[in-house]
Amino acid sequence: MEPVWDGLTRPETLGEESVRVRQGLAHAAKNYDWPRGMAILSEHQELVNTTRPGGSSLYAPLHQAAHGGAPPEIVHRLIGLGAWRTLQNVRGERPVDIAERRKQSHLLGILAPDLKRRVPIGILLKVQAHFHAVIRGRAERQVQDHGLRLPELEPLLEFDDLRVWFAVPGMAGGFSYRLETEGVEAKLVSESWSRVVQGSGELHEITSAGSQLVAEGFV
Repeated sequence: MEPVWDGLTRPETLGEESVRVRQGLAHAAKNYDWPRGMAILSEHQELVNTTRPGGSSLYAPLHQAAHGGAPPEIVHRLIGLGAWRTLQNVRGERPVDIAERRKQSHLLGILAPDLKRRVPIGILLKVQAHFHAVIRGRAERQVQDHGLRLPELEPLLEFDDLRVWFAVPGMAGGFSYRLETEGVEAKLVSESWSRVVQGSGELHEITSAGSQLVAEGFV
């Protein structure tokens, strides 16, 4: 299953059932009810990095596990389900930062990001900013209408090669992106398309210097 960057933040963007499931997961995680949280994730693994619809903290389940000092086996299970150790909350904290602040020393080693690829943080943030500009260039109205949280790129560094899907409501499509090269010459490749517009595909290569449209018109 291709990992998903879930940028949905508003309940009104989601259907009633989706809101119910997401709220249930967020409630279980906040209350450290891990049997309930794991039961939900067993059926909805794609939600492992999601946050509460309408919430302001941007705490995903792994952030809550760090906050509450969950048993190590729970943290390992969340990571095994695809929880990103580099995902930030609204304050810019990763789960390991929350564990350190909360003095959950038994979790620090587990939550410390294990990076498989290296990109200087300044380079990565420039690439990310240019990627966001590409997204806004294609879907600014949808980003604004739905209050979308745009993709952060640091989770890509946790894997040797990871392709992530970012669906855009109202576009009937979205963006599939991966880090093709690392280091100071890091390059992100983004493919985007809309199923409601024939031949709407665009392929961008994005570096710290900017973005380049290298192919268009594919479906």
